[in-house]
Amino acid sequence: MLLKTFGWSFAVTVLGLVAAVFYGGWTGFGVVAILSILEISVSFDNAVVNAGILKKMNAFWQKIFLTVGVLIAVFGMRLVFPVVIVAISAKIGPIEAVRLALDDKDKYQQLVTDAHPSIAAFGGMFLLMIFLDFIFEDREIKWLGWLERPLAKLGKVDMLSVCIALIVLLVSAMTFATNAHQHGGIHVGKTETVLIAGIAGLITYLIVGGLSGYFENKLEEEEEREHEAEEEAKRSGKKVPAVVMAGKAAFFMFLYLEVLDASFSFDGVIGAFAITNDIVLMALGLAIGAMYVRSLTVYLVRQGTLDDYVYLEHGAHYAIGALAVILLVTIQYEIHEVITGLVGVVLIAWSFFSSVQRNRRLVGG
Repeated sequence: MLLKTFGWSFAVTVLGLVAAVFYGGWTGFGVVAILSILEISVSFDNAVVNAGILKKMNAFWQKIFLTVGVLIAVFGMRLVFPVVIVAISAKIGPIEAVRLALDDKDKYQQLVTDAHPSIAAFGGMFLLMIFLDFIFEDREIKWLGWLERPLAKLGKVDMLSVCIALIVLLVSAMTFATNAHQHGGIHVGKTETVLIAGIAGLITYLIVGGLSGYFENKLEEEEEREHEAEEEAKRSGKKVPAVVMAGKAAFFMFLYLEVLDASFSFDGVIGAFAITNDIVLMALGLAIGAMYVRSLTVYLVRQGTLDDYVYLEHGAHYAIGALAVILLVTIQYEIHEVITGLVGVVLIAWSFFSSVQRNRRLVGG
């Protein structure tokens, strides 16, 4: 069962880590390993959500999602999207960005370093919004109750997360951006660039959230129609046309899952820029992580149960918050990629062990 479900993920992991060693030595190996762990962790809730929806779909649509969907997730978001971000920020073509990354690393590193303030501002704001919306939501299960309970009360204020994010952006633009780090160790003013990129990150988050909400509403409408059809069929003694229902509902589920999957991919891809600017290492690490997210989705569907590690989602979001802060700080200061990666890994590991301890207390009690 384990090998059948995770076999492809294990194979991709081995190939990815070997390629990382050949490409970037043991440092590359470490970066790819950290990126893989972070991608799996920040997308863990993605697998849980996917499993919850996927189990309602028929076998045909499940197969479509796990084949076509994985191509979109791995090759679309994890491989193409980082290149697009670099190309837009550095104002070069995507093909030119890939060519420089492979053939002229010094020139590529120079361009990305100069473009880093805009990448950091865009990514920092996007990740910050994910974190703020999470901690301001009143959740039944709380990990750090002393912190999450008062924040949940504050979250009742409308648009609080947007206001705080804009304040953070303004402060970053007036501090870090006035002395932004560039290649060669020089520092220049990038206040306007950071403000524009940060607002773009905020707008992107709102658009992605809006699209996810739209498809979620469509999905709920379809499920409500299905329920009404089932009730009517029971009253009249007729058989419900399951194929038609599955087809319509599954189509909206598929669209919803793809938009949701893309939105979950944003945090992993953008967070990766806090760890490395190398799109090759980034692609390897994110692709490995994406494969495990798909395998976890299949595992959860086949087992018919969701994961017991209830604090893992909290740890992943705290890691996202930490990456958001680190990205904004790196507008002016350099932070070693391994330190950046370990911050997230430590938070996620902490939440994992907290979940294990909680489960033991429940069993013991």
